[in-house]
Amino acid sequence: MAWNVRTFEQADTDAVIELWTEAGLTRPWNDPRLDIERKLRVQPELFLVATDPEGVTVLGSVMAGYDGHRGWLYYLATAASHRGRGVARELVAEAERLLLALGCPKVQLMVREGNEGVLGFYDALGYERFAVANTGKRLIADA
Repeated sequence: MAWNVRTFEQADTDAVIELWTEAGLTRPWNDPRLDIERKLRVQPELFLVATDPEGVTVLGSVMAGYDGHRGWLYYLATAASHRGRGVARELVAEAERLLLALGCPKVQLMVREGNEGVLGFYDALGYERFAVANTGKRLIADA
């Protein structure tokens, strides 16, 4: 394996935001720095990064959470230079392991419409597609 998976550290912030931007995960209405700050206040041990063996270069990330009913995965991303090598698969496996250790019975995630490549990735990991409508309401505006 040409990477290590570990808990996010504050020094990873800029590299993780760059990774998320490269992967197309950032949106104008979500400030990624605020998302990181919020995560570090709630279950920071479930925010993982994959790094090069020296622990310097961030190659991937995943943010997980558990609300007592189900786990969630967010911000799964792999650097373009390392896609297709198993980084994302390992990040998901470690997030699932940590969630299971908390007693989490199931895990879910959201994928934007039309992102068939990502859906295929999750299909291969045994995730089941649901026909649901998502709704949401901002309680705090980032911008």
